[in-house]
Amino acid sequence: MTVLGITGPTGAGKTTLLREVESLGGGVIDCDEVYHQLLEGDSALQETLEKEFGPLREGAGPIDRKRLGAIVFGDAGKLEVLNAIAWRAVVEHTQELIQAQRAQGQTLAAVDAVALLECPLRELCHLTVAVLAPPEIRVKRVMAREGISQDYAWARVRAQRPDEYFSQNCDYTLVNDCPSAEEFSRKAREFLQEIL
Repeated sequence: MTVLGITGPTGAGKTTLLREVESLGGGVIDCDEVYHQLLEGDSALQETLEKEFGPLREGAGPIDRKRLGAIVFGDAGKLEVLNAIAWRAVVEHTQELIQAQRAQGQTLAAVDAVALLECPLRELCHLTVAVLAPPEIRVKRVMAREGISQDYAWARVRAQRPDEYFSQNCDYTLVNDCPSAEEFSRKAREFLQEIL
């Protein structure tokens, strides 16, 4: 089984590439989704987080992400501790998902993670792909997708790592400079067929 790690900044076209992986019969693992599911239902992770950061939920409910964010997002040390705890849980669960896909006979899986290059998820991947797009295009996509203002979209885009970080640290770079989504889908499909 080939495991592709897919990363890149917001609005670049990662979702389109992931859809093409699925169209080739591959499985897709969204690590943001895995993390959110773990916050909602993994009692071991919930207990570890509360032991470290104090009460973070009402009763036996899910972790209150806003409460957790308020604690860690102004404190680099606490954010580092959270990342270490979260990454350990996400990597473990992602490994289980890959094993399940392998057991079902799948020959291709894609792991979608913004922080792929900074965390141990990278070690699960045979190949890594950076999906990049010009910042103006990314801003338009983020505005349309999330219904946010242009200023806020630019702030989000500027807050992310530069394209060079992704392209220098990944095995492959796929640039989304296509005039239409359909054209990028074709480009992504051809790219996958070429690297696989």
